[in-house]
Amino acid sequence: MLRRLYDWTLALGSHRHAPVALAAVSFAESSVFPIPPDILLIPMVLAERAKAWFFAALCTVASVLGGLLGYYIGAALFDTVARPILDFYGYANAFDDFAARYNDWGAWIVFIAGVTPFPFKVITIASGATGLSLPVFIVASVAARGLRFFIVAALLYFVGPPVRAFIEKRLSLVFTVFVVLFVGGFVAARYML
Repeated sequence: MLRRLYDWTLALGSHRHAPVALAAVSFAESSVFPIPPDILLIPMVLAERAKAWFFAALCTVASVLGGLLGYYIGAALFDTVARPILDFYGYANAFDDFAARYNDWGAWIVFIAGVTPFPFKVITIASGATGLSLPVFIVASVAARGLRFFIVAALLYFVGPPVRAFIEKRLSLVFTVFVVLFVGGFVAARYML
């Protein structure tokens, strides 16, 4: 079954609508969707290595735009949804302290979350909720997401065939590592915020 899913994903990577799907997943992952765009980016670059830089740029732009939606969600819904709950339980002051600490390190938090398997949507929403400077958020997001997606594209561009052979030979191991990193990111999010 895993082999069929892998083959299907590779075929999807060379489909004429694949860039639209990649942009949609990249956008949604930065604000609400749990699946990272790498799941499409990797097979797309493996299928069409000549378009690696285009795919990385597409991921970056769509991800930053999706991050702005996440930022808006955090900013717009905080006062109407989260603030009354915090006030009710007496945690408003604790959140204000958290927000101040978060904003002191905000650029680094956004950057680190943007290049790691940490769920980026958690950071985009938290950035809006804490009122992190929007220009700081945008610059850190562009730098982080660009670095992440261009490194993936570069690795696959320059060593694509051996990487593809490695993945195909050890598909179960690669899948297991991916799942562990994916779940680990959500566990880290739970204990860091």
